[in-house]
Amino acid sequence: MGQLLLVRHGQASFGADDYDQLSAMGQKQSIRLGEYWQQTAAEQTGAEALKFDAVFMGSLKRHRQTWEGIAQGAKLHNVPEVWPELNEYDSHALIETIHPEPLAKPDTPEMYKHHFRLLRTALQKWMAGETQPKGMTSYAEFAAGIQAVLKHVRENHQGRILIVSSGGPISTAVGQVLQAPAETSIELNLRIRNTALTEFVFSPSRHMLLSYNNLPHLDHAAHRSWITFA
Repeated sequence: MGQLLLVRHGQASFGADDYDQLSAMGQKQSIRLGEYWQQTAAEQTGAEALKFDAVFMGSLKRHRQTWEGIAQGAKLHNVPEVWPELNEYDSHALIETIHPEPLAKPDTPEMYKHHFRLLRTALQKWMAGETQPKGMTSYAEFAAGIQAVLKHVRENHQGRILIVSSGGPISTAVGQVLQAPAETSIELNLRIRNTALTEFVFSPSRHMLLSYNNLPHLDHAAHRSWITFA
């Protein structure tokens, strides 16, 4: 059986002009994950425990920056394969389908909640085929892209594989593996934490979920204040 680890990117720049950029906290989270893996490997069976037979990531800046932090902390030298199918949907384009007026920057808890209430509704309508956000594919095409990545992993790899992506693709992958309704991925996505780990095992014919949304690298009291969601 192979092992597939999916990592959501570190904290991005929510509310900034360019969200697609790790914050200082996001950089620390990513390096810490790599350090955790390096420490765990040293305590177990040495460098072999840390080896990734392949690394995949989306083409967004926050994916690359997260991988670079992990690689720095874990002393990894893989060259990732870039798959745009692992990119996140455009939350702004989604929200515009139901709220065309510009939103104020979410700088208060209530504005933050308002943003995600709108996003949940917009996702539901996109998944149902009721809207077509500007510059985005249909939800069916988005989901098919995730299926294609999982199929590629099953049919072409063994050993330990790493994917660095975003909440939308990761939660969609979990939903597909569990054969859950598409809407289930919305709730999974809105609860996934930055640099959280999701683990599948796989054979050439299927993936199986072992764990979702874990943060073992931030479990120590010294790092619990580093836990973020955006």
